[in-house]
Formats: sequence, structure tokens, C-alpha cells
Amino acid sequence: MTVPLPTEGTRWRCTLCGNLTRFNVIRSSRVVEFVHLDLAGEPRVEEREVLSESVESVTCRWCGAVDQVELVDRPGAEAEAAAQAAAGDKPGV
Repeated sequence: MTVPLPTEGTRWRCTLCGNLTRFNVIRSSRVVEFVHLDLAGEPRVEEREVLSESVESVTCRWCGAVDQVELVDRPGAEAEAAAQAAAGDKPGV
């Protein structure tokens, strides 16, 4: 079961224990990186472009539940979205 990534208005929640803050995430990504090596040969990623990314699984760090994580609204997300919509509707803003 693929779990979608949280957005500005959502977050993860374990349906078994209610955890909202600690998760083990297995994700696959395909990226292009600009790696700069200093004169000693130490690499440093200076630019990173994510071409694709998917979350394969999310496990609750507290209770160990697998496939029990869901997306829920962040507190105040609805009020914030309404405020942004209202600000966008005002002329001259």
C-alpha cells in the first residue's frame, strides 16, 4: 500500500496509536545531483533535482504498525486556506 506524502494542509497519523510525529519511511527517488569535490576529494552536493519520488512504506515508530498510517488534516489548515483565499480575492493584493 502506497502512502501519499504529506502536503501543506495534511500530515501523517498512525490509526492504531495516534502517533503524529515519528515514522520510519522507505522511499525511492530518482535524482540528478551536481556534486562538487574539493581538492581533498570530499564530495558536496550543491544542486539536487528530484525527477521522481515515491513512498514505498511508512511504519509507525511508536507501535511498529505497518500499513496503518493515513493522511489527516493539519490543525488550522482549513482556517489558513480560507485566509489565503480571502487575501487572494481582495483587489490590489
